[in-house]
Amino acid sequence: MGVAERIEWLRGQLPAAVRLVAVTKQVPVERIREAYDCGLRDFGESRIQEVQQKIPQLTDLQGVSWHLIGSLQRNKARPALEVFDWIHSVDSLPLAERLASLMDSVGRRPRLLLQVKLAADPTKSGWSQAELEAALPRLAALPQLDIRGLTAIAPLGLGEQGNRTLFGQVAALARDLGRRAGEAGWQHIRMEELSMGMSGDYPQAIAAGATMVRLGQVLFGSRLPLRRNGDE
Repeated sequence: MGVAERIEWLRGQLPAAVRLVAVTKQVPVERIREAYDCGLRDFGESRIQEVQQKIPQLTDLQGVSWHLIGSLQRNKARPALEVFDWIHSVDSLPLAERLASLMDSVGRRPRLLLQVKLAADPTKSGWSQAELEAALPRLAALPQLDIRGLTAIAPLGLGEQGNRTLFGQVAALARDLGRRAGEAGWQHIRMEELSMGMSGDYPQAIAAGATMVRLGQVLFGSRLPLRRNGDE
C-alpha cells in the first residue's frame, strides 16, 4: 500500500475535527510532496537540523505547517522558533521562559503545547499534574507565549484500556486548566488542542478527545529501526 492509499484509508478512520500530523523524520522530501499532493499540510519533525535541510527544498508548497514533536533543549530554542509553526514539547517552566524571552527578537510566535507526563516513564520528560498546576501563574505572566493545549505520550505496555484511561486524564486536566485560565482572563493560555496518539495508540487517543494525532509508521511504513521517542 502506497502513501496515497494509506492516507485515504486513514481519512476513513479519523474524525474530520482531528488534525493529522504526518511524522516525516527520516522521510525524503519526495514522499513529503506525495503526502502534500494527497492533501496533507501538517508535518512533524523531531530534529531541527533535519527540517532546516528540508524546508528550502519545499518552498513551493503553500499552507504547510511544521510541527516540532521531539524534545527541545533550551539552547536550541531560537532555531526552533525560527522554523516551526507548532512546538509540541514544551516540557518545563525554564523552557517556556526561554521561549518567551526570545519571541520578540525572533519575530515569530509559534503555537505551543505543554507536554505532560501523568504516568511513570523514565524515557519521557514532561510536567506532572501538580507541577503544571503550580506553574500556571508563572505561565500566565508570559503573554509572549501562545499556549494552545497539551501533549501526552503513553508509556509502552499500558494496553488499550490503560492508554484510554491516561488520555482521558490528560483531557480532564486540559479542561480544568482551560477553565481556570478563562476565569482569570489569561487569553494567551487556551486549552483547545490535545496532541495525543501515535501509530500504535491513536484510536484510544481519539476516543479520549485528541484533536491532533502524530502518525509516521502507519503513513510511511518502517524507515530506520523505530525508536520510541515520542514522535509517532
